[in-house]
Amino acid sequence: MRSSLRLQLLAWLLVPLGFLVAVNTWLSFRDAAATATAVQDRMLLGAVRIIAEQTYYRAGELHVEVPPAALELFESSSRDRVYYRVVSPRGALLLGYAELPSPAATLSSEEFTHFDATMRGEPVRVAAFAHPLIGAPEPQVMLIEVAQTLRSHRELASQIWEQAIVHQLIMLALTIILVWLGLRFGLRPLMRLRDAMLERRPGALEPLDPGPVPQELAPLVTAVNEYVRRLDEHMAAHGRFVAYASHQLRTALSVLNTQVSFALRSEDAAVRQDALQAIRDGVRDGIRLVNQLLTLFMAEGAAHAGERPAEVDLAEAVKRVLEELAAGAQAKDIDLGFEQRGSALVRGTPSMLHELVANLVDNAIRYTPRGGVVTAAVEGGDDRVTLRIEDNGPGIPAELRERVFERFYRLHDDGPGGSGLGLPIVREIAAASRASVQLSDAPRGNGLVVSVVFA
Repeated sequence: MRSSLRLQLLAWLLVPLGFLVAVNTWLSFRDAAATATAVQDRMLLGAVRIIAEQTYYRAGELHVEVPPAALELFESSSRDRVYYRVVSPRGALLLGYAELPSPAATLSSEEFTHFDATMRGEPVRVAAFAHPLIGAPEPQVMLIEVAQTLRSHRELASQIWEQAIVHQLIMLALTIILVWLGLRFGLRPLMRLRDAMLERRPGALEPLDPGPVPQELAPLVTAVNEYVRRLDEHMAAHGRFVAYASHQLRTALSVLNTQVSFALRSEDAAVRQDALQAIRDGVRDGIRLVNQLLTLFMAEGAAHAGERPAEVDLAEAVKRVLEELAAGAQAKDIDLGFEQRGSALVRGTPSMLHELVANLVDNAIRYTPRGGVVTAAVEGGDDRVTLRIEDNGPGIPAELRERVFERFYRLHDDGPGGSGLGLPIVREIAAASRASVQLSDAPRGNGLVVSVVFA
């Protein structure tokens, strides 16, 4: 099942966002608890200071009072319990609950602190204040403490946290909606590009218009247009190849049909024998054409695959080809030679390399006049191996050396029989073996040198 690009983009955006929301939720809980603690601490300290204002010396007597306003600060629906304690400078309990815990450290005058404790089995928050007695005969400090249970604290923290969660969920929902809408509108150019491709008629190879697409899609359009251009060239070459191949096969079959009809009509045995000989030659040329077409097809596949599967001794392949074609060279009294210098190991497909050498040597024998010389040489060194096929035939003019690699192109239509596929096959096989093909003049004057360099 194919996944949706829109859903993938949405997931890439929302998954990190969801993680951030979870982290923010945890931080919001901590902040809510801290806020509730700060509120409670302020109320406790306010109650302590109200009590401190009612604690003083007058006429040599110590007055201590807990006004109702000090405890009214804690009125709420949570029904928290409030505890207080006033201790004299000598440590005697003056008012409040004796079991209320004292601060861990002794407080200096005017110093206050907050701490957590347990009172009657329930956690409480305590505020303690060291109050200097006004009007005392000597400097004295009293300890005043007020404590409250944590019910309202927990309730306030929960309210703050719940409000924060609601706000975050609302923002997350709005973000999802906006991201979805943004993706929907943002992907419209891609959808239009898709629709433009779907609306094309079958076989249309016109390039896409890069004008209306966004900058991010321009490389895609460029790549598609480049692919269309190469596909157009490939289809044109394929069409020419099919047309040329059909023409060659149709011509060969037409000639065969004419020869067969002539042989059937002729009553002369000698004439019939000549016609049968011509039919045999035509069938042989047709078989060679079909084999070359198949070889070219396989060479093209190997070139596109880009594989160099095995290590091959090129010298051995050349020797086998020379042995196979020796009879044809001997029939034309051609001196067929072989030279080797250095290593001849190359990477490629053995059968394809055999076809490469066979086409080069066959072309050289075919176009070299009677009594000529054809030499195959293999030279190795400097991380490369070079195959050279040299003849003393008519050669190829420099301005036509690129055209002879075109399929079915024949330089000499009135020369020896051929299909014009030999050198195209050589170039395709060389490309599959990461090699290059070069044509040059023979060093001894007339003739041609074909060099295949394996790097």
